[in-house]
Parts: sequence; structure tokens; C-alpha cells
Amino acid sequence: MSEKPKIGLFVTCLVDLYRPSVGFAAVKLLEDAGCVVVVPEAQTCCGQPAHNSGDRRNSRAIARQVIKVFEKFDAVVAPSGSCAGMIKQHYPALFGDDEKWRARAEALAGKTFELVSFLTDERDVKSVAANFEGSVTYHDSCAGLRELGVHDQPRKLLDSIAGLKRKELAGDNVCCGFGGTFCVKYPDISTRMVSDKVANIAAAGADTLLAGDLGCLLNMAGRMTREGRAIEVRHVAEVLADMTDGPAIGQPDKAR
Repeated sequence: MSEKPKIGLFVTCLVDLYRPSVGFAAVKLLEDAGCVVVVPEAQTCCGQPAHNSGDRRNSRAIARQVIKVFEKFDAVVAPSGSCAGMIKQHYPALFGDDEKWRARAEALAGKTFELVSFLTDERDVKSVAANFEGSVTYHDSCAGLRELGVHDQPRKLLDSIAGLKRKELAGDNVCCGFGGTFCVKYPDISTRMVSDKVANIAAAGADTLLAGDLGCLLNMAGRMTREGRAIEVRHVAEVLADMTDGPAIGQPDKAR
């Protein structure tokens, strides 16, 4: 990869709609790692909801749009293991009967990365210039862990932050119950799963919960709010980028 690679930032729908600060944190981290970052205005959803629902026609149409928008960049980076996993692992299979589009999907898949793994594995980032006074615990999202092998990378960078104390989370690799459309299709099972997860989070004794997927974070933050737990929830990129002045997920903006 070139010394200053041109990165297409796949912002993700949830970041765009619910937590734009994660996108700004991703830009800062990538620029600090020597990258040129572009956020294409024509980007859309990765198509995962349609794909999970068995809507092959629309998931293929969405994938074509994403491929056309992002294939010109040296790499595609997303602050989400779920969206990055969709592009990297599932796009090629969508076009098994279309040789031309399958080749384009495979080419894009080969240069698509989750944010923190890109920083550590591709740009050799070993530490970040951030400060964080307090303790954190980390939840591994299913797609990031199982599809992309994201586990040690965020922990290594978090351990480089001055003032931060990391506490282990029992069952850190167990699903939080969000699962994209899973929580809609099976709400009772999802609620039980996130309740068990929140109990483990509380038992970890950390001030803040971190993860790399906003869907998981919104799900867990919502449950903790309903249970009255005073644990802050943030995307790991916000802490790594030293951008934690704003309210945590689910908390009101006191400046307004």
C-alpha cells in the first residue's frame, strides 16, 4: 500500500444517523496514520438488512452501488466489523452467477477493512496520542471477531492510552442480542441475551463500555438505561481519537 493511501471511509448508516462523532473520530485516526481520507457522498447502506432478510435482488443492487462508489480507492475502511464483514465476506457470494460483478466484488473485498484492524495490521499503528481517565471494558462484536478476526487490535491500542485502565469482560465474545434484524425477529430472545450481557458488564466494574460496532453499542446502552445503570457507552474510535468531550451514547447533550 502506498505511503499515503487514499481511503474511502464507509461511514455506515448507524453512524450517520445516530453517532456522527464516530465518523469524525475515524477520519482523525486515519489521517493521524498518514492516510488521505475521502467520504463519498454517494455511499449507501451496505445492504446487510436486505441480505439478512433473504432479499437477494435488493442486496445485489445495493452491493453494485457500493462497489461502483468505492472501488477507486486504495482501501475501504469502516468503523464497523458488521458492515466491513458484509462487504468483505458476503459481497462476492452475491454474484456467484455473474462473473463480471463477482470479480469486482472480490477486488473490493480484498481491500476492505474494519477501522482498528486497518490501523494496526495495515498501517502498523502501535499507540495513539490520547488520554482517558477511567476504566473501560470491551465487548467483541460477532462480525468483527468471527468474520474479520478483530480481537487483540483494539485492546493493544487501548492499552497505549495514558490514564486508561482496561478490565476484562466475562463473555466478551458472546453476542449482545442485537444481530441486525435478529432483535426485530426474535425480541424476547434478544432481550434475554442483552440482559445477560449487561449483567456481565456491570460485574466487570468498569466506568465505560467500549465496542467497535454501533449497533451493539446502541443495544447495550438502551438496556443499561432501562435498568438504570450508570455506565457510559462509547465507540472505541472515540476513545482512541481522544474525542470523548461529548455525551456518551444514550446520554443528553448538556451543552444544549
